[in-house]
Amino acid sequence: MRTGAWMDEARSLELIDKALSMSSADETEVVIEATHGGLTRFASNQIHQNMADANCTVNVRAVLGKKVGGASTNQVDDDSIRDVVARATSIAFAQRELQNFPGLPAPKPAPKVKAYFEATATATPDVRAELASRIIRAAEASNAIASGAVSTYSWLLAVGNSKGVRATFISTFASIHTVINADDGYGYASQTAIDISQIDAERVAERALQKALMSRKPVEAEPKEYTVILEEEAVADLMRMLAYCGLGAKAVQDGYSFMCNKFGERIMSESVTIYDDGLSSEGLPLPFDYEGVPKQRVVLIDRGIAKAVVYDTYTAAIDMTESTGHALLQPNPFGPYPINLFMDCGDATIEQMIESTDYGLLITRFHYTNVLHPKLTIITGMTRDGTFLIEGGKVKCGVRNLRFTESILKALSNVEAISSARKLCERIVAPAIKVTRFNFTGVTEF
Repeated sequence: MRTGAWMDEARSLELIDKALSMSSADETEVVIEATHGGLTRFASNQIHQNMADANCTVNVRAVLGKKVGGASTNQVDDDSIRDVVARATSIAFAQRELQNFPGLPAPKPAPKVKAYFEATATATPDVRAELASRIIRAAEASNAIASGAVSTYSWLLAVGNSKGVRATFISTFASIHTVINADDGYGYASQTAIDISQIDAERVAERALQKALMSRKPVEAEPKEYTVILEEEAVADLMRMLAYCGLGAKAVQDGYSFMCNKFGERIMSESVTIYDDGLSSEGLPLPFDYEGVPKQRVVLIDRGIAKAVVYDTYTAAIDMTESTGHALLQPNPFGPYPINLFMDCGDATIEQMIESTDYGLLITRFHYTNVLHPKLTIITGMTRDGTFLIEGGKVKCGVRNLRFTESILKALSNVEAISSARKLCERIVAPAIKVTRFNFTGVTEF
């Protein structure tokens, strides 16, 4: 199992041992990330770009007492490794002491997770071109125009430290996404999988084309509160923004998380359960974090009740608890972060949600979403590539895109239904949901 012609798990461990042997710091950590893959882009019903890339980054964290410094390089010769270790040590010497720094973590066994598929790792430009061409042919058959991309990548993460941590993991993923344009109608669809054989380009094309054709001649909808049915991509965006608003321990410790002083309280609908699980093959698995600490499944919101946040070694020491295996690459301004989010399913279908809606909107995805107030979880953004008016339990027509300004907590407190199926959207596994009183503040001209 290889990420490229020159990097594999055994080679990464050799590099880690070499870097550690060159360090004079009290404690040293080495993190290696290697990627290898390709990207095929298409627009105006033509493949116009094919790219391949391979890279390896060596990140070193040096500890002198309670002083910590980091440096990185993407050169793996002996002189470059020696230099990056020396730079990390020099930076550590110049830092202030971190009073609560507990030292680097000790080794713990990480569970084994299958996330590597040879067919994905070795996919050729011809394989990606064939997937793209299936979407292009479907668009051409309806006099529509398709654009998008197909990507296939393998990724290696290796972590080692002077306390004996040694952890390696290799995974693959394939993704396809497209926007199809039919006159003034637009439709989006996508799919991500660790196994390229699971990618169904025809199904992706069918969904995007259906939305494009249905959204032609969009009408203007008045900006106000609506009952909305948010498809999986839109829900994943809300979950991503919710994590940014404070599902990590540092955000709570610094006082800007929406979870502050809310643990044990109901903060959203009892039908909503959100958790992080790096071990589930339904997502993009990762069995340990960037410190080599095994990941734990962490229930963050349990039936609407604020339950927990995720930890790395440093924030866990502050709260006198254990890391949950959610460290990001150091240094970073965010602290620990849940990158494998899931929302529990319900018992409805999107069709049933539509049928139960007298008047509302069906939304495919959001665009350019930004946080306005993390503690209140207020975000703003726009709908895009498939927004529809629902009347009398049926999708009536497309509507021009709207800008929303809304609290995620408010939206997830007003959930009326959750779909029985869910979808992997990049790293987040999300169902569709029906929400009442979702606030829109403006309308576009398209």
